[in-house]
Amino acid sequence: MIIGLAGHIDHGKTTLVHALTGVDTDRLKEEKARGMSIELGYAYVPLENGEVLGYVDVPGHERLVHTMAAGVCGIEFALLVVAADDGVMPQTREHLAILELFGVRQGAVALTKVDRVDTERLLAVERQVSSMLAGSALREAPIFRVDARTGAHPGTAALRHHLHETAVRSPERSAEGLYRLAVDRVFNLPGRGVVVTGTVCSGQIVAGAAARLMPSGVVVRVRSIHAQHRPAGRGRAGQRCALNLVGIEQRAIARGDWLADPGVFAPTSRIDARLRLLPGTGLRLGAWSPLHIHVGTAHRLAHIVPLDAGNLCAGDEGRVQLVFDRLICALPGDRFIARDAQGAHTVGGGVVLDPYAPARKRRSAQRRGALDALERMIAGEGITALLMHAPYGIEATDLVRLTGRPLRPGGLRSDTVLVQAGAERFLFLDANWRALLERVVGALRVFHAEVPDEVGVDAGRLRRIACPEIADALWRAAIDALTRERRIDRTGPWLHLPEHRMTLTEDDRELAQQLQPLLARGHFDPPWVRALAVQVHAADARVRDVLRKLAVQGAVYQVVHDLYYDRGCIDELADILDALARQHGCVEAARYRDAIHVGRKRAVQILEFFDRVGYTRRVRDAHLPRADSAWKAHAPGGAAGLQTQQGASAAPW
Repeated sequence: MIIGLAGHIDHGKTTLVHALTGVDTDRLKEEKARGMSIELGYAYVPLENGEVLGYVDVPGHERLVHTMAAGVCGIEFALLVVAADDGVMPQTREHLAILELFGVRQGAVALTKVDRVDTERLLAVERQVSSMLAGSALREAPIFRVDARTGAHPGTAALRHHLHETAVRSPERSAEGLYRLAVDRVFNLPGRGVVVTGTVCSGQIVAGAAARLMPSGVVVRVRSIHAQHRPAGRGRAGQRCALNLVGIEQRAIARGDWLADPGVFAPTSRIDARLRLLPGTGLRLGAWSPLHIHVGTAHRLAHIVPLDAGNLCAGDEGRVQLVFDRLICALPGDRFIARDAQGAHTVGGGVVLDPYAPARKRRSAQRRGALDALERMIAGEGITALLMHAPYGIEATDLVRLTGRPLRPGGLRSDTVLVQAGAERFLFLDANWRALLERVVGALRVFHAEVPDEVGVDAGRLRRIACPEIADALWRAAIDALTRERRIDRTGPWLHLPEHRMTLTEDDRELAQQLQPLLARGHFDPPWVRALAVQVHAADARVRDVLRKLAVQGAVYQVVHDLYYDRGCIDELADILDALARQHGCVEAARYRDAIHVGRKRAVQILEFFDRVGYTRRVRDAHLPRADSAWKAHAPGGAAGLQTQQGASAAPW
């Protein structure tokens, strides 16, 4: 167990730690000279059961509350120190508020300097402390009268016994989840190198393992570990650990960084959170109000954007987006405190909901539903609500970062679908995955109804119609799933329903019978669409439309816009290219131009067409036939030269 001390300056916190442990936590020369704590201090005591009890001594000065906040991050038990002569003071109340905002629910009160006051004063201060604690999570905390300076008062021994008994009875903190340690100190150890210390907030790490320093992203190796002031092979949640690191310099690490499993964090500058303002602060927060935020051991300046209606006033609670001046790391459920724009007073705190908040549509109904789901997850209801409010699923890496836990497919509900999308994985509720696929099929059905003479729609256009916000990899996976299920088919680059066929009307067939001989007669230099339109006495658009349909069915090829070649001519051009490649090893534009007796520009256009359809590949200024190309054998069609599928006739008339 880790005990964090709190209380006003000069109320005897450091002296009390010495009385309880025999350790002087004021290690700096300046601290000894001034007689006050400036930095965090640590002490450890072995217990009868073999465990080690840790103490974190924090500064009590009002200007060092940021250091105090870093020290109580991750503690489980608070020891609130109140001097009997002074009684409850401003930092006593502020430290108590910070403990509550950080979620500390266990504690005790040490009433120090009892040798300096009479019994009447002691009773008055005890009543004052009880009144202060009455509305807090520490209202049941016992009060011990101690004389920390001499240790003569029996209350000192009673407090020590209470703390030891509480530590022995406390259940071991769960080490589930991915490892993360909030860095509160960094130094160089002669002969060993860089050492960082902090409280392990979740998971466990073993010596020799790799970890990532965040938010910088630098990967380091943990050479050795001290847990609760003892050498150890591993450090786990609830322990204070010192890690000797390899692969980084001291100047690259600072208090506020995290040392974590490589998969647990991504740096962020926007966090959606639930913020509660303390009553009596007189504060009124509107859009872009500045606040100093303390989360983990980090201290950052942020501006708030209210997500609920109106401004936030003292005593209010609501959702806000915190927009930070620098990158920061956090997980849903992490607690934070907020101090005013000057960083002088604690004004509230709250809990992180979404550390990867969007900059746009942050107040939409869909977004509110997602935040509701995150709050339910934080409350212990699992990830089902998250998946229910994710029509496009949740990427596995994002889910790991939201839960702080590794993804174990065996632990998922039976109605959860894991979709492999390239190198990425997405989790869906089965109903949402099926709804997504049906949405795509429905959009394709509507397209066919509106444009019945089109063979289909390309994947990019269908995506814009059906699911404009879907991730690229997930869209490809959805199309692949639908084609595997035979719910949609491909013809060249076009997607269509299996029952849909593009047919040529009688007028189309008549015009096609006029156009194809003209293209064949043009051989390697066929007429352009405009010239064809003049010859057949039809509008340019009408000729273009019929040629496009013929290209879809593989009867002609579109080499460039408005220039179509007869299929037989393209076969001849490909044979000539093959022959030149066998003779010279590759084909260059000048040599190909001379072989087919056209201008250089046209030769380049034809060569680029072959590159585009996958028959050749370009290497600098040369073109090489692809050994694995099946383009000629499968009667490719369309402007992209893709293969004609079943159901599309190569000779439709």
